[in-house]
Amino acid sequence: MNKLLKGLAIGGIVLAVVSAGTLAVAKENASRAESSNGQSKNLIVLIGDGMGPAQVSAARYFQQHKNNINSLNLDPYYVGQATTYADRGEDGGHIVSGIVTDSASAGTAFATGNKTYNAAISVSNEDVSRPFASVLEAAELSGKSTGLVTTARITHATPAVYASHVRSRDNENAIAFQYLDSGIDVLLGGGESFFVTKEEKGKRNDKNLLPEFEAKGYKVVKTGQSLKSLSAKDAKVLGLFGGSHIAYVPDRSDETPSLAEMTSKALEILSTNENGFAIMIEGGRIDHAGHANDFPTMVQEALDFDEAFKVAIDFAKKDGNTSVVVTADHETGGLSLSRDNIYELNVDLWNKQKNSSESLVSALNEAKTIADVKKIVSDNTWITDLTNEEAQYILDGDGSSYKREGGYNAVISKRLLVGWSGHGHSAVDVGVWAYGPIADKVKGQIDNTRIATASAEVLGVDLKKATADLQSKYLYPKFKINRNKEVLFPAKPLAEALGGKYQAANGTATISGMSGTITVDLNAKKAKLSGNSSSITIDVDNDVLYLPLTAFSQITGQTLKWDALSERIMLK
Repeated sequence: MNKLLKGLAIGGIVLAVVSAGTLAVAKENASRAESSNGQSKNLIVLIGDGMGPAQVSAARYFQQHKNNINSLNLDPYYVGQATTYADRGEDGGHIVSGIVTDSASAGTAFATGNKTYNAAISVSNEDVSRPFASVLEAAELSGKSTGLVTTARITHATPAVYASHVRSRDNENAIAFQYLDSGIDVLLGGGESFFVTKEEKGKRNDKNLLPEFEAKGYKVVKTGQSLKSLSAKDAKVLGLFGGSHIAYVPDRSDETPSLAEMTSKALEILSTNENGFAIMIEGGRIDHAGHANDFPTMVQEALDFDEAFKVAIDFAKKDGNTSVVVTADHETGGLSLSRDNIYELNVDLWNKQKNSSESLVSALNEAKTIADVKKIVSDNTWITDLTNEEAQYILDGDGSSYKREGGYNAVISKRLLVGWSGHGHSAVDVGVWAYGPIADKVKGQIDNTRIATASAEVLGVDLKKATADLQSKYLYPKFKINRNKEVLFPAKPLAEALGGKYQAANGTATISGMSGTITVDLNAKKAKLSGNSSSITIDVDNDVLYLPLTAFSQITGQTLKWDALSERIMLK
């Protein structure tokens, strides 16, 4: 048999195995959907952050060529693909289309069923934003247990969209604080620095949150061993396995839990609730390796995610009343599994890098000479013939914010015969995999918002009601702080959001509400409240009138409070 026919024969066998498995799963999904009337008591959502089609293919090639495993655990459950685009928004003062999403807006879509702008954490795309409830928040209201698990910081965008609400994903101190009142039962990930003070090598200016979590019944754990020692009776858990993100797979110590281990423990705890549970599990560092263009590490992170999926699907099959849905928020890096017109992939070299490029940053930054670089590369890889040109490229950096790390990864990627379009996200569609009654709801070509609405349907929870409850409590306005450190808000959108009216003509603005009217001389920057002089601060910036919150309290008759940490107005 010639090589071509032999290859086709082997490929046919692999395809037949995968196809047969997919068909069997499809029949099983249909049977479960029919017997359960389209609903499940439990829901498991898994998100491979940055896991586009090429990332999935790379992980499968690695399994086939290095481990003699024909397919990923995910493969039999493939049902379709999802869009990833966001709303229009601002980026550095420029309006962007939103076609290329970030994790915050994509997460908001598949957690709440609503599109928003890049960087928004489950709030609407308005000057005065309103919060959107997630499927986990709706599940909480229905008496179910809930959990968030990630290899990134637990305060990072993807977990944050399920249990917090802020205008900017960068406000991780607020996200950590909001988790206190979120009702989420199990929180496992990195990010301890956003729970402790700067004096404790953290990021907070106010206080250490860990005692408050403990006071609310959370058991705080920080090592893999302490995680394993938890029992199903430990109903509330906060696991923080690193100051920032959890270490990459090749850099982990024995005390660092894998995503599969965190998933297993979370499911053990949450499944004790007779009313059921909902959980989101994220392979967060697939994305980070993609941003850095660290291909070998990215493959290991994708496989780590695939193992966590196996834990989830095994649980669902044994339980018999659990739906599982898997997708990605976007693709990262613009990965291509070929380059330079060479019809080959050096798969045999994909596991020859010892540690991630992230672990080399300090050494690379300290390198002075070509010889220094050659030693760093030879110590961490199979490469003993690094050229002077390659070493110099690493010393010079790749011209991005990744500098020498980027240069290092560019050299490694070229040797591996893989390419990258850059260090950011791309706009390609991403895969969807599913099991149980939810499978029929997300098959084919779908929008990413369908993940949320299908999740709510299969659990039988009310997203609209949960959202209405949140919107009765909070508003998230744009704001500015003047030289006197007063917080000021755009008058027109905030007045209208509070049920009032705003009119402007001939240099005069009138803001009215149920309890009064403010008249503002825009030229003299003076205000009168219902005919009386007022000491209200007036600011006009780019023809936009800004007023303090006291002004809106006066015209509405409401006691409005500003939550400076979460940057939101508390309505009651």
